[in-house]
Amino acid sequence: MKKPLINWLGLLGIISLLSYSAAVLVTPLAYPGYNWMEQAVSDLSATKAPSLMLWNQLASLYNLCGLISIMMVCVFIQKKLNKTIRLGIYLFAMMNWVSAVGYSIFPLIINESVWNFQNIMHIAVTGMVVLLSISSLVIIMLGGYRNQQYVSLAAWATVALLIMVIGAIGTAIVPAEFFGIPERFSVFSATGFNAILGIYLFMGFSENT
Repeated sequence: MKKPLINWLGLLGIISLLSYSAAVLVTPLAYPGYNWMEQAVSDLSATKAPSLMLWNQLASLYNLCGLISIMMVCVFIQKKLNKTIRLGIYLFAMMNWVSAVGYSIFPLIINESVWNFQNIMHIAVTGMVVLLSISSLVIIMLGGYRNQQYVSLAAWATVALLIMVIGAIGTAIVPAEFFGIPERFSVFSATGFNAILGIYLFMGFSENT
């Protein structure tokens, strides 16, 4: 049976992940002296960063494809799954919008005080993204493990949450020269889970998955 267009749009979640991965892996080449083990990913797209143009080129499909994919997921799951999982996915979609809009309005400014207004707002956006990410994943887990329905979706949410938590704890305890390593765990967990939801959309969110 031929798949509806909405299911095919789930593959945009994978394209979003590939675009982001390309930006993270390749953009440091345009940033002299950039140390990926020490510096955050956001430094690559910061205002005045020498790598900003290349980042914008490589990550051009990241937000666009990611947002289309997650919004199509929200449309498709109407009256499907269960209320708890739907709430978790809606919160995850909200996180994607806060990330896309918030970081666009308030990009990090490198080589300036962290108390610069724009940098403060950048940190505030990060806090909102983290809060929405964690809460959405926990809610999806609760809904997925309930009555052993949608176990694999709940398992993927668990993996994403664990990676995110490991990244958050790691950035707090590792020496400054290794900050960039655990930080990448956190940033890829959300983008990766968005791709997972896109795959589920492509597959039609079959029950007992």
